[in-house]
Amino acid sequence: MAYIGRDTDKISNVEVLDNITFDGSSSYTLQKGGSNFTPSSANTLLLSIDGVVQAGNFTVSGSTIDFGTAVAGTSTCDFVLHYGVGLITTVSDGTVTEAKIGTSAVTSTKLADSSVSLAKLTATGTKDATTFLRGDNTFAEPGGGSWILLNTQTVTGTPSSVESGAVFSSTYDTYVIVIRRINFTANGGFYMYLGTSGSYTTSGYKWGGSGVRDGTSLITGGGNEPEISLLGGTGTSYHVNTTQDCLSGVIWVHNPYNSNRTSIHGELSWENASDLAAHINNIGAHPNTNTSYDRWKFAPSTGNFEATTIIQTFGVINA
Repeated sequence: MAYIGRDTDKISNVEVLDNITFDGSSSYTLQKGGSNFTPSSANTLLLSIDGVVQAGNFTVSGSTIDFGTAVAGTSTCDFVLHYGVGLITTVSDGTVTEAKIGTSAVTSTKLADSSVSLAKLTATGTKDATTFLRGDNTFAEPGGGSWILLNTQTVTGTPSSVESGAVFSSTYDTYVIVIRRINFTANGGFYMYLGTSGSYTTSGYKWGGSGVRDGTSLITGGGNEPEISLLGGTGTSYHVNTTQDCLSGVIWVHNPYNSNRTSIHGELSWENASDLAAHINNIGAHPNTNTSYDRWKFAPSTGNFEATTIIQTFGVINA
């Protein structure tokens, strides 16, 4: 009975080449069906000369086989076989696991251009159209190469205070806090505190303010206070109007994390609650302790924040 099934040429791809006719030379041309044939490599060839199988004792270059020594013209080539890459089967979708891929097998040349999305990057920070990727694998907003956005607090509801969480670290010596769109539920002053994960310092602050209110000087200060009064006081001369967006400011915080004395200076401007007078206050302050601080807190002297306040903290790159 005849064989039923696939032809043998469908099972393997062993190819039978033309026998070589020796003439005393060391090199000969490999052919299949009278046409020159280029094997995959010398290791894929198996041949027999005078009944002796030859393998690995010759080289190939293109379709030329070289035995390295003359083969007598009286010798007979019994067969020449070429072994290809074997039976090729299409792999099913989803069957190649990570374990089957060799270490370092996927190189950059194997990745299509624009094929790595932002979601695949391990970089920290906000990934959007307003940021760029820095050399330290951090996304940051452009800032002339010096200010790096670390934290944004956008008020929702009516909290009695706004806190940054752990934002100061050994990475930077100086930080800039930008305050905008401040709005309180009641006319009053504006306080700042420094703290750690355990608590906030509520005593020993020293501060001094030099301000102007519609051309009138306002010189204020405190020597052992429970808070830093950013506006210079809480009396009616210093009250912030509850009208939306009436206060803005920039506060610099130096050396908050290194257990040395923290230095603070800032400038704030606002609209007075009682007579709509224009105010500005320049303030310098420090806590009377050499504590390593990692966070700030802001609070109105009376009332609460409203849902318009935005406070951002930036780290300043050391020169």
